[in-house]
Amino acid sequence: MPLPQLFVDEINELAVKEPRVTGLIDALGNTAPSVSVRFNRAKSPVIPDSVAGENVGSPVPWCAAGRYLASRPLFTLDPAIHQGMYYVQDASSMFISHVIDSLTRDIDHPIAYLDACAAPGGKTTAAIDALPEGSLVVANEWDYRRAEILRENIIKWGYPSTVVSRGDTRRYSKLRDTFDIIAADVPCSGEGMMRKDTEAVDQWIPALVEQCASRQREIVDNLWPALKPGGYLIYSTCTFNRAENEEIIDYLIDNLGAESVEIPTAGFDGILPGIDTSRHCYRFMPHLVDGEGLFMAVVRKPGDTSSSRREKLKEPKPAKLPFKLPEWFPASLVAMPDGDTLYGISRQWKPLVDKLTSTVDVLMPGVEIATVKGRDLIPAQGLAMSTALERGTVPEVEVDRDTALTYLRRDAITLPDGTPRGHILLTHNTIPLGWVKNLGNRSNNLYPAPWRILRRD
Repeated sequence: MPLPQLFVDEINELAVKEPRVTGLIDALGNTAPSVSVRFNRAKSPVIPDSVAGENVGSPVPWCAAGRYLASRPLFTLDPAIHQGMYYVQDASSMFISHVIDSLTRDIDHPIAYLDACAAPGGKTTAAIDALPEGSLVVANEWDYRRAEILRENIIKWGYPSTVVSRGDTRRYSKLRDTFDIIAADVPCSGEGMMRKDTEAVDQWIPALVEQCASRQREIVDNLWPALKPGGYLIYSTCTFNRAENEEIIDYLIDNLGAESVEIPTAGFDGILPGIDTSRHCYRFMPHLVDGEGLFMAVVRKPGDTSSSRREKLKEPKPAKLPFKLPEWFPASLVAMPDGDTLYGISRQWKPLVDKLTSTVDVLMPGVEIATVKGRDLIPAQGLAMSTALERGTVPEVEVDRDTALTYLRRDAITLPDGTPRGHILLTHNTIPLGWVKNLGNRSNNLYPAPWRILRRD
């Protein structure tokens, strides 16, 4: 598909300022996107030799858990992706893991992290793996449909200290001095996606760039009060123009008092600096790196985190429950009932999560443990996926690939003779897959209906 001439002219103008930009237009129009995945080391420390029948290739330079694939397999029919064993993500976007690792390398305690524009969840799950153990991760998305996709992907990744919210970033401005790091992968004109998404080509007009830049300034204005003094804002887009990239960083520094932060990139060939700026910026272009278009920069809020205003949050009181917690409720979490759903969250983060639920629209305040029906508890898919699940507290049945796919289609499955009645955790390759309820003569498939896979071949 031909690229818009005004866009071509824009890139040619960038090439005058940075000659290494030359070649981008040809790459966008005449080369194919790469394929890469990032593995969930919390669920499987050893990176496998293949994914969905495709041999695992070379490492992504800036992400230890990232690997390239030679071609794109049919991921849908691989049970491992539904178990949260890996995430299909563009290699350029995996740079967030290196950035967070660089920012937190000397931090030896959990911190509070907000991903303000998080759907579908790729950068959020990459952040989870790079943050100090036990950190709270809040993932927000404005669009309701995309927020549900985000929630699904976060659940499958299985990290216990995660909150999913939905709504405008304006609400987060009320949470002053709350987060140590905020990531804003802001809505943009999508120029970096033109190689893989024809819609990005069709929708591009100069007015879209102006509209996006205005919205981006609004978003960073909303988020800045929620960042602790001494905290970091990670700003990123998947576009190439300066108006949505370097000029937003200039706005943060010139208008909000932010400080530019350098991220080490030694050994990472092909990453360009910012164009026509002295501020630390990092540009990924598909003719120079094996990945799609990405811009990323980090700024620091002046001050000392230790001296920031700290609101005293009350120690959480045990929730009054009309039922006894089952033995499969994770001992590492405290119970949080919400209507007919029981959640669990780390005791350390319970006060902050309570504050979040009173300030923003929280869709998931921790691990979804169970659905409450009277005095009965039906274990939730969130518990099956969570690394907080204590194995051995419920009966397990290992299934082969065909049975796993039958389960993921939400069809009925046959359990082995001798399987005890009640709730059973299905596993595939020893990793949790989901729940069934064994009634003796048959079993009820409890896999979430909206998640079921429809493909049969």
